[in-house]
Amino acid sequence: MYAIIRTGGKQYRVQKGDVIDVEKITPARANQKTYKFDEVLLLDDDKKVYVGAPTVANAQVEAKIVEQGKSEKVIVYKYKAKKDYRRKQGHRQPYTRLEITKVGLKSEKAEAEE
Repeated sequence: MYAIIRTGGKQYRVQKGDVIDVEKITPARANQKTYKFDEVLLLDDDKKVYVGAPTVANAQVEAKIVEQGKSEKVIVYKYKAKKDYRRKQGHRQPYTRLEITKVGLKSEKAEAEE
C-alpha cells in the first residue's frame, strides 16, 4: 500500500516505514510528536487505486516527527568583473524528518472520535 501526498509545494510517494525529509512543518503544539496529512492525492491499497480530484476523500497518512533540522549549507556568491563588487551569502534550508507510520483510509470510528 502506498500513497502520494502533497506538502510544502512538493509531492512525495510514501508507504509505511519510509523516512522522508520535507519542508519544515511546525506542529500545532510544541510537544506534538505525530503529524497527519489529509492532502492525499492518490492511494493504492493493492486492490484498488483511489485517485483524487484533487484529493482522495477519507484518505489519511500519519507520520511520526523524528527530527527538525537544517540541511547542508548552500553558498551564493555574486560578483561583477572589474568592478570590485563581491557578495558571499550562505543558506541552510530547514527541514522536518518524518517516519511514515500509517497509510490508508480513515475508518468511521476514527471520524466519530474527532
